[in-house]
Amino acid sequence: MNRHEPLVLGIETSCDETGIGIVRGRTLLSNTIASSMDEHARYGGVVPEVAARAHLEALQPAIEAALAEAQVTLDDLDAVAVTSGPGLAGALMVGIGAAKGLAVSLGKPLYAVNHLVGHIAADILDQDAGPLEYPTVALLVSGGHTSLLLVRDLTHDVELLGETVDDAAGEAFDKVARVLGLPYPGGPEIDRAAASGDPGAVAFPRGLSRASDMAEHRYDFSFSGLKTAVARFVEANPEMRADDAGRADIAASFREAVVDVLVTKALNACRDHGVPRLLLGGGVIANRRLREVALERAAAAGVAVRIPPFSLCTDNGAMIAALAAELIASGADPSTLAFGADSTLPVTEIQVRS
Repeated sequence: MNRHEPLVLGIETSCDETGIGIVRGRTLLSNTIASSMDEHARYGGVVPEVAARAHLEALQPAIEAALAEAQVTLDDLDAVAVTSGPGLAGALMVGIGAAKGLAVSLGKPLYAVNHLVGHIAADILDQDAGPLEYPTVALLVSGGHTSLLLVRDLTHDVELLGETVDDAAGEAFDKVARVLGLPYPGGPEIDRAAASGDPGAVAFPRGLSRASDMAEHRYDFSFSGLKTAVARFVEANPEMRADDAGRADIAASFREAVVDVLVTKALNACRDHGVPRLLLGGGVIANRRLREVALERAAAAGVAVRIPPFSLCTDNGAMIAALAAELIASGADPSTLAFGADSTLPVTEIQVRS
């Protein structure tokens, strides 16, 4: 195996995207994603059993498509990587079973890695951005996770500063979209509705942002109360929900509250730890207003912002392969076959070895 440029296939099945990625070191060769989002839309959210079944159906075609795009064969691989957690247990098990079978049949080493740290690793595949400098603060925002991390080294030193204590930001977008009569997934629908709205129209609360919250929850997030505040406002002002302009104002005000909390806490972490770098990751980073506010306020604070290409922000196998390639280059031993799915895998456990 080439220690510095290993050819790695990564499998990601933590939620509703079946992601297969192939990298050679830090070079992206393929990023194939099969999403089951349309199947979940009728339920207004991800259904674990539906997701697991969709992964089973999509895995083999996705692997074949990724190999074809990368112009490599299974025998060419140096290693196989897979998400061990966190995520939906049933969905994770599908990917883990496939990865174990593939690694054993090919006689290749297997690396079980952390989904959240994988989102950070996605950044190193952006050849135009230059090397990722350490330490960096990372804000990961998705449908299932909202986490603030201090990354001193991608392969062995990631500290959890804070996380959501209830709803993740993406989950709150989905639930508020439902309140406003918008379809699933809520993130892009709220973004579209908010485009013509006034973000200052409604003074929605900023969760865990009061002075009394700072001691215990300085870097934690809470969006459940905000979601409830939107629901109560809509109940008291039904005419705004029924009117396009009113709905736009509610959507814009809700989005502004979420963005304000995310950016404020991330920049607080940068300042408190003396880190002039902020990495954004996760599917919610596609939100236009979040990017605008983060870039504007970070520039004023002297903080450089890195955002991976959007194709690498959502769940994908390339980020899993990239993290494994970094582990290999650092000399990490492969995982044994004893590991399983861990839906609550802590971010500090970058690789699961057994």
